[in-house]
Amino acid sequence: MPSNIQSFKMHLAIINGPNLNLLGIREPQIYGTMSFDDYSKQLELKFTNIKLSYFQSNIEGELIDYVQNCLAQKIDGILLNAGAYTHTSIALADAIAAVAIPTIEIHISNVMAREDFRKTSYIASKCIGTISGLGLMSYELAIQYFSANNNKQH
Repeated sequence: MPSNIQSFKMHLAIINGPNLNLLGIREPQIYGTMSFDDYSKQLELKFTNIKLSYFQSNIEGELIDYVQNCLAQKIDGILLNAGAYTHTSIALADAIAAVAIPTIEIHISNVMAREDFRKTSYIASKCIGTISGLGLMSYELAIQYFSANNNKQH
């Protein structure tokens, strides 16, 4: 096998919802000053044996389409920060249930310490767990979970 071909232990999808394209700019006191592009490069350097696919959209239907597309990509686990759709999207919850790929709900901020409407999650019951309030490290912790538990479904 050529040395330039990477062998991955698993394939995870990181899916970010609305306004998360503005990380590093948006409310830095809540979300920090690092862009997700910069952070994702750090994740790839740290987890060299895990293939990470990244998708972000401000559009609910595109997020649902990508969750469904995770089947064709043979994704082993999903890290989903649905942003505000966490609190509004039954359709996104249905997509998570339909694909039956282990999914971890991610939040950079501690949603339980914020406005009351953020305390309701329509996707939580379809996820294997939730990581909230630990900043960007929430993504790293979710990757560590998948790596340690090798939740390979395909």
